[in-house]
Amino acid sequence: MSLLNSIIARAKANPQRIVLPEATEERTLIAADRALADKLANIILIGNPDEVHALAKKHNLTHIDEATLIDPENNPRSEEYAQLLCELRKKKGMTIEQARELVKNPLYLGCMIIKTEGADGQISGALSTTGDTLRPALQIIKCSPGISCVSGAMLLITQKPEFGENGVLVVGDVAVTPMPDAEQLSQIAVCTAQTARSVAGFADPRVAMLSFSTKGSAKHEVVDKVIEATRLAKEREPELKIDGELQADAALVASVGEKKAPGSDIAGHANVLVFPNLEVGNIGYKLVQRLGDAIAVGPILQGIARPVNDLSRGCSVDDIYYLIAITACQAM
Repeated sequence: MSLLNSIIARAKANPQRIVLPEATEERTLIAADRALADKLANIILIGNPDEVHALAKKHNLTHIDEATLIDPENNPRSEEYAQLLCELRKKKGMTIEQARELVKNPLYLGCMIIKTEGADGQISGALSTTGDTLRPALQIIKCSPGISCVSGAMLLITQKPEFGENGVLVVGDVAVTPMPDAEQLSQIAVCTAQTARSVAGFADPRVAMLSFSTKGSAKHEVVDKVIEATRLAKEREPELKIDGELQADAALVASVGEKKAPGSDIAGHANVLVFPNLEVGNIGYKLVQRLGDAIAVGPILQGIARPVNDLSRGCSVDDIYYLIAITACQAM
């Protein structure tokens, strides 16, 4: 079974409640109908009911009525949500009038539904920017306990079964934090390992903290940062299998790992790669994707207390469908 099929199967086996706050966006609604038909998740749509029903009729979507549909302009729980949002943000000076307007915003409304335990995760971005997706999530749902750094992981499905987990690698951060310090990098490592477990289904994440140096082969402050981040990650999660600093070939190729990092349990056997900064991560995964014909799935946002994921505005129906399944697996 392929990784994507495995993710879909796990989502179907334990359906989660996923909010789609951009319900009047055509690709989103088509993906929602497909997810409902396949019983992939319990879908909550936010949008004007007349527009949603008109789009469903236009595209002959026969399962949309199985979703929970919430009209943000006529929501019976608006005042309850506004009072809670005002309380959550009162130290930032939010007034009840501002809160009443914000809970009509589908992205804020979706996060309020999750905050009050009415849903398990949210996906947006087909119409919205990453900032618009993240802002309500960080203001309302906030980061996971002990985490202050949001990051983005990518699943790389390669044609090289000798690498990673039968050719699959989970890499981070590729999307959010441009220049993490050692503490933030340690959080990214722990969160990326968790994504490897919850989404990729890795029973045994093996994390390599990447650098241009392997075990002291070079001296530089950026190498020191990776070494310190590795130490902090071990403190944060003592059972985590992690090593660094490692060059990419030492992390992935057993023969190279044995030479450059003898005695390391991770060198040559890593299935999770943590990049030292966003520039390296973003460039690196795109090179593997384009030159190595790898399938790149994501980014998958991590570090938020409940899963909130961001689509590209150029996304396809398939992208949205798969991200529903991924978000469901995170929510479990």
